[in-house]
Amino acid sequence: MLESILLVEDDSNSRKGLTQFLQALDYDVMTAVNGKEGYDIFKEENPDLVIADIRMPEMDGVTLLEKIRDEKPSAKVILLTAYGSVEDAVKAMKKGAFYYLTKPVNLEELEFLVKKAFSSHQLEEENRELRRELFSERFHEGILIAESLKMKELLKTVDKIAASNASVLIEGESGTGKELIARRIHEMSPRSQQPFVAVHCAALTETLLASELFGHEKGAFTGAIDRKKGRFERAHQGSLFLDEIGEITRETQVKLLRVLQEGEFERVGGTKTIKVDVRLIAATNKTLIEEVKKQNFREDLYYRINVIYLKVPPLRERKEDIPPLVQAFLRQYGMQNSKKIGVIDKEAMAALTRYDWPGNVRELKNVIERMTVLSTGNRLTLEQVPEDVRGSRNSPTNLIAAGGIRTLTDAEKEMIRETLKETRGNKSKAAAKLGISRRTLYRKIEEYQLEV
Repeated sequence: MLESILLVEDDSNSRKGLTQFLQALDYDVMTAVNGKEGYDIFKEENPDLVIADIRMPEMDGVTLLEKIRDEKPSAKVILLTAYGSVEDAVKAMKKGAFYYLTKPVNLEELEFLVKKAFSSHQLEEENRELRRELFSERFHEGILIAESLKMKELLKTVDKIAASNASVLIEGESGTGKELIARRIHEMSPRSQQPFVAVHCAALTETLLASELFGHEKGAFTGAIDRKKGRFERAHQGSLFLDEIGEITRETQVKLLRVLQEGEFERVGGTKTIKVDVRLIAATNKTLIEEVKKQNFREDLYYRINVIYLKVPPLRERKEDIPPLVQAFLRQYGMQNSKKIGVIDKEAMAALTRYDWPGNVRELKNVIERMTVLSTGNRLTLEQVPEDVRGSRNSPTNLIAAGGIRTLTDAEKEMIRETLKETRGNKSKAAAKLGISRRTLYRKIEEYQLEV
């Protein structure tokens, strides 16, 4: 199949001459007489490369470049102009042009750049495919398993939207792997060579969060002995992941909205405006639209971050993933603890699969680590499965079936009460066991009026 080039040129002689030259090099060439027509053809035909004049009627080449890059961030665009200047070149390259040539076009240089563009495009596609294979099961320090239909559909959507610059909102219970999904989006995107910066919002006070996000100037507050770059600056041209975004205060929400709308901010205690190019990926264990209705979360910010919505299913809704997750964690913790565990008994696996895992994958991971560390042989048996997992006494399903508890709210309340009892009121341990933040646990204790 011939590699395709879209040539956008308003001068008929230049358009004809360049078309003949490129066709002689065995490329499939499409043409347009202005930027507007060129953009329409690009959307319909999706060419491998675009070569466009800068000065054209209706839509100039730089505007066309911007629209093409918004449509497809990985697109390669070479710009041509008879009005060559350093300023134009810098402007075009900053907006994502692959290269910049002045007229009259040096055909040897054009041939070289076209070949280089296609070589770069092919390499990026190969790298993207390689990353797709690498991250299909195992990713970063965690593990993504997709044996269930729900997870397969989710990862298919993730891979489809990764190449865009659109903000993403990921909702799901604590411990389901929302950060792994966020990292996959980044690694599959054109920003993969730039930083992925994560901020866990619930772990920071409002003052600290503002400093972490936007940085601060020396002397901005007590203890600010040096200037510090914030996470937005560190994530420039990459991706910023805000975990538990539903926990941030209304004041911080206003500041965040401004950055997302304007692409600029000031450090705490500073006056200099800093511009950034960041893709935002946010995650929450809440139903954020409900927080909007309760006026805990700004509606305008919600729609700004919720351009693409992803819902990560809890482990109890994708039990087909439990056996392969167990095997993956066994390999991981077997290697870390120099143990060779080759077999897990059917009864043990059945118990692990039966359990509803309120703490999701994080809880499963902790259980398998504990079983591995305490094991004395090369196999795991039912007796080594923790008693609460064997009996599934923390399962909301079983609590409801037992009578007396009729709703998921009641089940959650009972689960928190039992966990606090087990940890003798230690909130840090209880939050870790439940797979939620301490702030969320405190909020739940207050909401359910639990005595601690």
